[in-house]
Amino acid sequence: MTSGFNLKAVCTAAIVAGAALAAPAAHAGTTAQTKYPIVLVHGFIGFDNILGAVNYFYDIPGTLRNEGATVYIASVNPSQTTEFRGEELIQQMKQWAAKDGVKKFNLIGHSHGGPTVRYAAGTVPTMVASVSTMAGTHFGSKVADDLAPTFSEGGTLDGLATSGLKLISWLTGNKTTDQTNLQAALSSLSTEGSAAFNAKFPVGAPTTDCGTGPEVASVNGNSIRWYSFSGTAVKTNGWDISDLILAGTASYFKDEPNDGLVGRCSSHWGKVIKDDYAWNHLDEINQVLGTIGKGAPDPVAFYKQQANRLKLAGL
Repeated sequence: MTSGFNLKAVCTAAIVAGAALAAPAAHAGTTAQTKYPIVLVHGFIGFDNILGAVNYFYDIPGTLRNEGATVYIASVNPSQTTEFRGEELIQQMKQWAAKDGVKKFNLIGHSHGGPTVRYAAGTVPTMVASVSTMAGTHFGSKVADDLAPTFSEGGTLDGLATSGLKLISWLTGNKTTDQTNLQAALSSLSTEGSAAFNAKFPVGAPTTDCGTGPEVASVNGNSIRWYSFSGTAVKTNGWDISDLILAGTASYFKDEPNDGLVGRCSSHWGKVIKDDYAWNHLDEINQVLGTIGKGAPDPVAFYKQQANRLKLAGL
């Protein structure tokens, strides 16, 4: 005898549905599923994460992974020369490559992380598929130019600041905490220091003053894609106390558009996709804890979009 109600079929369907709900998906989508892993590199006074709890790129690594990307977060000294930080990055890239069989990386650097990833691209180009920089200090920062004399080497302010930077480094577990050097960092971040660095690593430079550079350019015969982005807002959210600090540092730029720490033109390297997002220097990495301006674009969505751009480029 048969009927329209099949108890066995219903039970089987219920079990399958329950198992599907219980088993977590590897990721929710494939929007950011690049061919090569993404490496996020922090800037000056930055960190990979604090005590394993708060990421510098707030909520960004998890979102990218949830959209299919393999993401590494670099741990480089928060206050050192571009070359020093770049060597730290390269050593980590080599470790990741050996451990996981990775051939190339898509490097994304914020602030001083911009020149840092360019150093890696210029030094080990066979390991780099692309370079993307958000508010990179490619032509220096006027803040570094003006603050360097204030923190004279060996002075009280230099000692206090360096101690604070070492604490940040220690909290993140960085292995070169004892080599934290404020003066070295400010020198690299200055206009003069940046010009010297650019002379050594010129690939991707803008072809005109405050213009754009090439999207594709080779280093020693190795083709690499180059992109840059930045914001030009300063006080974006009244609830964010960091906006007051950035409003103070923005005064060094006078009438030049800036994000509080980096001028718009200084951020240009490679193909300039957009240089006037309604973000300040911390909004660009979704800090502090996701507090951005009302109506401003979502920084997390931006990084997902850039990952998708790399994916569509076959990277």
